[in-house]
Parts: sequence; structure tokens; C-alpha cells
Amino acid sequence: MGELTRGYLLESVAKEYRLWLFKEEEPSWERDSVCGHTVVDTLDAEAMIEAARDIPADAVVCWDETRILASALLARALGLPTMPPEVVRTCRDKFATRQALDRAGVSPVAAATARDSAEALAVAERVGYPVVVKPRALVGSNGTTLVTDREGLLSVFDSVAACSMPEVRERFPAPVVIEEYLDGPEISVDSLCWDGSVTPLFVARKELGFPPHFEEVGHTVDAADPLLEDPALAACLTATHAAVGLTRGWTHTEWRLTARGPRLVEINARSGGDLIPYLGRLVTGVDAGLAAASLGLGIRPQARVRPNGAAAIRFLYPERDTVVGSVQVDEARLPASVDRLEILAEPGQSLLLPPAAHVTCRYALIVVTAATAAECAEALDAAAHAVTLVPADEAAGSGEADFREGDIRQ
Repeated sequence: MGELTRGYLLESVAKEYRLWLFKEEEPSWERDSVCGHTVVDTLDAEAMIEAARDIPADAVVCWDETRILASALLARALGLPTMPPEVVRTCRDKFATRQALDRAGVSPVAAATARDSAEALAVAERVGYPVVVKPRALVGSNGTTLVTDREGLLSVFDSVAACSMPEVRERFPAPVVIEEYLDGPEISVDSLCWDGSVTPLFVARKELGFPPHFEEVGHTVDAADPLLEDPALAACLTATHAAVGLTRGWTHTEWRLTARGPRLVEINARSGGDLIPYLGRLVTGVDAGLAAASLGLGIRPQARVRPNGAAAIRFLYPERDTVVGSVQVDEARLPASVDRLEILAEPGQSLLLPPAAHVTCRYALIVVTAATAAECAEALDAAAHAVTLVPADEAAGSGEADFREGDIRQ
């Protein structure tokens, strides 16, 4: 759990509850929010269950995708409310999700797994090009690639099959999913599911980059988004949650708005990443952290929406693979609508663009608020021009060596 990506959720929960933190190493920034901690492997459910035996707990809360399953197993062992681990497994495995949807006749997408390139080619021939090739259980679009023909599939299959992350311990005999390409814009929906009733709380319109990969370079949340009242999306949300067996929880689903209607990309048993819940809180007043705490206690969250304009986030990437010399911010050029600006890269850091790296190649993020999504886009354009990445070779040549962080405006 990173300070930037999830710290605001931890702070919200700490204002209302006493927290005990499980973490792989000694806590740092989290210390002010917790009353105690245990150093333990949080990817190992059995280790956490053993560590929790002498800690009185009323709830288990987790926002990290790679630790959701271990946390559900911990909660079940302690007799605490949780999503069933079997449901979490279905959500974690992208092909198991497709199988569950197929059995229910919901959100049809042609897909199959492949152990090797020969199987992948056979699947692609059945599905029909273009196809999307993705690992079964990674996060952050790592390895996900669009291919348009046989040669393209052969060129990427081995790298997708080998794609891994230290935090992901799931292993599959057939590690790659081949599925039909879905046309149309991509969105995500953060929803509250309670006893099978699914309420969409906010929709994030995605900005994607670096084709043929699917890097998420920005998101916009509008309290007045018409998709919140769209009957087709509402029906799909209810049906997909039921198909995977998810009856209670906060979920983050990703969709393509195709010519045939909404089609599910994936369903996650947690709130969104990339500060999407932060954007949602800005425009609806709904706090995903407090909602997670209520769900962990077995209490229905009081998610009262108070619509308030729009908010958006944009991540800044280098134009090419770069070693960072400095990141400079001209504060005088920042529009007043900037809510938050964070520098993500340090001097000497290597930024490798997709497919070599995903997410970690961002050097800054900008959050803005405005009355409309269009005004957010204008503000992001203006703010982006106020942030400059100076590569290390240019900084050395000019004698430039300083590194300036942008202000955080709240």
C-alpha cells in the first residue's frame, strides 16, 4: 500500500477507528494512522492468520489487488465479514471471470487460455483478429497487448507469458488469456454491492495511451455523468456481480462501451486505483475508505452522494526512455483548479516506457477540479505545460542539477 495511492484512504479510516497494520517491513508514513503493527508477509494468508491470533480485531480491510485474496482468507479464519475467498479468486483470475460470465450468459466476450504460442494461434483463429493478449492475474495493464495478426501474436506471446510481478503469486498451467478485442471507449465504475443490489457511485472515463498496449494515462470523473443513470450499464453491473457470486462489497469494474452494448473487461473486489476513489470523493463526497471499513464490519455503508462538478487526473510520461535529471514546476503557470500535483520521479531514476515498464514510468501526476469534464481537460492541458522533465544528459550539459517538487494544493 503506497502513501500516494492509498494513504488518503488509510487517513480517513484512522479518524474513525483504531487500526493495527500488517506490513512486510517496518511502517514509515503509516505510523501516525495506526495504533500498532506487525511485520509479516501479507501475501501469505497462513502467516497473517498466525500473526493475528493475539490481536483482537473486528474487521479486516485491504485495498491492494495482490493482497485481496490473502486478506479474505484471513478474515474468514477470524470469523469476520468478508467476500468469500472463492469469489475473490474468480475476480483475480481473468479467465475464471470470463467462464463465470459465460455460464450466466452475461456480457459475452470470446476468450480462451493458452499454454504456448501454438495454442494461442489456434485460439486467435477461432476468436478472429484483432485479439487482446493478457496475463491471467497481473495488475496495472502489465503485459496486456493488442495484436492484429498471426505475426504480431507470435512476436509478443512469449513476453506476455513470462510477464510477472513479485507481488503476484498465482500460477497457471495456461498463463495467457486470448480474447476478442472490444471496440469503443473504456470506463471504470466504482460500485457498492449490498445483498445483490449494485449501486454505481461514480464512473471514470479513461484516457489510454501507448498502443498497442493499454496504459491508463488519465481518468475523469463527472458527478453528472449520464452513464450513472444508463439502464443498460445498470443491468450489466447487476448481472456481472451475480455471475461471479459477489453479493456484498465495494467493487471496481472496467468496461468497454461497444456497439453491442457494455462489455466487461474485468471485475475487481476492491476500490479503484490511480486515485480514482479520490476523484470520486471530490465530486460525490463518498469516502471509499470509510465504506471499506463499514463493509469489513458487516455494516452497510452510508454512501450518500452529494454531486459536485467534475475531477480529473493525468499522469505525465517522458517522450522516450529517460534517466531523470530534474523535474521542474513553474508554479506561476499552474491554473487555480489544480487540486494536487505530485512529482513521482527522482533524479537518476530510469523511466522506461511500455512495454518495458508500466505505471513506474510516470514522472508526475496532476489532479484538477472544475464544473465540467471539458473544463477539467483544459485545466490539465495548462497544468501539464507548467511541469518540465529535464533528462539527466541535458541537465548535466547545462549544469542543471536541482529537483523541485510541485506543491500539493488541497
